[in-house]
Amino acid sequence: MKRLGDFTNARVDLGRAGDSVPTARLLEFRQAHARARDAVHLAMDAGSLMQEFSALGWESVVVASQARTREEYLLRPDLGRLLAEGSRERLAGIELPVVFCVADGLSAAAVHRHAANLLKELRPASPIVLVEQGRVAIGDGVGELVKAEVCVLLIGERPGLSSPDSLGVYVTYGPRIGRSDAERNCVSNIHDQGLSYAVAAQKIHYLVHEARKLKLTGVELKERAGLLEQGRLAIITEGTPYDADC
Repeated sequence: MKRLGDFTNARVDLGRAGDSVPTARLLEFRQAHARARDAVHLAMDAGSLMQEFSALGWESVVVASQARTREEYLLRPDLGRLLAEGSRERLAGIELPVVFCVADGLSAAAVHRHAANLLKELRPASPIVLVEQGRVAIGDGVGELVKAEVCVLLIGERPGLSSPDSLGVYVTYGPRIGRSDAERNCVSNIHDQGLSYAVAAQKIHYLVHEARKLKLTGVELKERAGLLEQGRLAIITEGTPYDADC
């Protein structure tokens, strides 16, 4: 007979040993907690990501938030939402209709494990903007500087005890400093036991296409990619859709 624990990697149906859980389950919990803590404190290796993206044919530019250290980043979320002055200069002269950003967020491990694989499905135009010590709203400043119509931000999500390497993607139409979270759409839980790259890319393609057509994102844009007919989906995902007029 199947048990609840057979259907999920969540910590359910652990069993009992007296008044506590079995020792093996307790040790697994402590290990998962340690992995989550490590994920939060690990900084992104922008150099290795640049090499990885270059091998796949994408140029990239590295920028940073105003958080100077990982400790400051964790203590001052506001600094992680704003670009450092020198980083603004690195983006000068770049213009992209849809800008793709990759930020470490709260799990650089998620970025290193999943960003390139997801981008293979999304087929972005170069350059990709790598943001060190970046929060979600950092994409607003990047998008504003490069005059983007839409910003697609890949970011490491807050680690859970069963998924220390989950990637999230935020889609924002008309990115500019001051945008609220209600004005963006999120595709989350992208990792080996969560949303697959192919399904996540389908949802993101749909959101970008609809954002450019309706000129909005957020609570007014509902994600219904699963309801698309196959023919319409092919139009959205065929080739590199982000340079075409919608």
